[in-house]
Amino acid sequence: MSTKAQHSAYAQAGVNIDSKMTALKAIKEMVGKTKTVNVVGGIGSFGGLCRLPQGSTKSTLLVSSTDGVGTKLKVAVMMNKHDTVGQDIVNHCVNDILVQGARPLFFMDYVGASKFDGNVFQQIVSGLCKACKENNMALLGGETAELPGLYPVNEYDLTGTIVGTVSRAQLVTGKSIRAGDVIVGLPSGGLQTNGYSLARRVFFDICQLTPKDKLPGTNQTVGEALLAVHKSFLKPVTRLLDNKIKISGMAHITGGGFPDNIPRVLPKAVVAEIDRSTWEVPTIFKFIERQGRVERDEMYRVFNMGIGFVLILPKNQLPRLKAVFRNIRQPWYQIGVVRVRKGNGPQVVYKN
Repeated sequence: MSTKAQHSAYAQAGVNIDSKMTALKAIKEMVGKTKTVNVVGGIGSFGGLCRLPQGSTKSTLLVSSTDGVGTKLKVAVMMNKHDTVGQDIVNHCVNDILVQGARPLFFMDYVGASKFDGNVFQQIVSGLCKACKENNMALLGGETAELPGLYPVNEYDLTGTIVGTVSRAQLVTGKSIRAGDVIVGLPSGGLQTNGYSLARRVFFDICQLTPKDKLPGTNQTVGEALLAVHKSFLKPVTRLLDNKIKISGMAHITGGGFPDNIPRVLPKAVVAEIDRSTWEVPTIFKFIERQGRVERDEMYRVFNMGIGFVLILPKNQLPRLKAVFRNIRQPWYQIGVVRVRKGNGPQVVYKN
């Protein structure tokens, strides 16, 4: 620690500005590699600058979303592994705006901690940068906050905001969903970023396991399974859109699972009938359900159960979807159908 930091009243109160600025300088090159053709200037100013993509018109809409990683961060702290949560928050936000057909433009992050740890911060940013590059968008800026007394010692919070674009003509709203449409599910890589308060209770409190223990029935450790990266569905979905396949609606299966997320895009006159026998639920969800004695329907509301993203499209579009996904080796399941809604019952029902 520098002599200046040792004598700083602010440092003695728990906030070391010098340490923070040193870490920020260290990540500049990393962040710079996410720069896209639309970025104007570099990082370090009070605000980031980004132009609309070439060819944008008055009908181009900006689509934004913000979210956080949640208590998955506690698992990252337990394992002292922080790069994957950076990928999680970027991919989560990409999927949120993808539901409306939007392509990402830039991303902004927030990291808040009791005490700034340069090594942890650089791991987080490396994950942010990796995911930004994979999703062809810029990490345009962010904020770090050292707040002793607000966050628990050795823990932190990570949130992010994304901005993307979509033309009004290509906006996907769900309004065109009709009875007879098919429901397609794309497999998740694990819990994504939801249900970790319950998952941690089952693994660490009820079962008394550690992150290094093997998840029964798999070759993964508990920690590896819990930190599995939240997938981005940008590439397979944009491939469908670029091939002019008509998609009536999409849903990102996050907090609230099937019953709370699919109805967000459904017209009031229809219901989504999900056939739960059409895909194999991954082992981690079965373990939580069994060991935590969680009711099956609650599992489908808390977790994604192996389906990370849902597409709803007219039945006559299914052969074209099959061809596109076969070419890019994208796994998928036909998990249900849209039916006429009778009365005011739930908009998601299960066949099995």
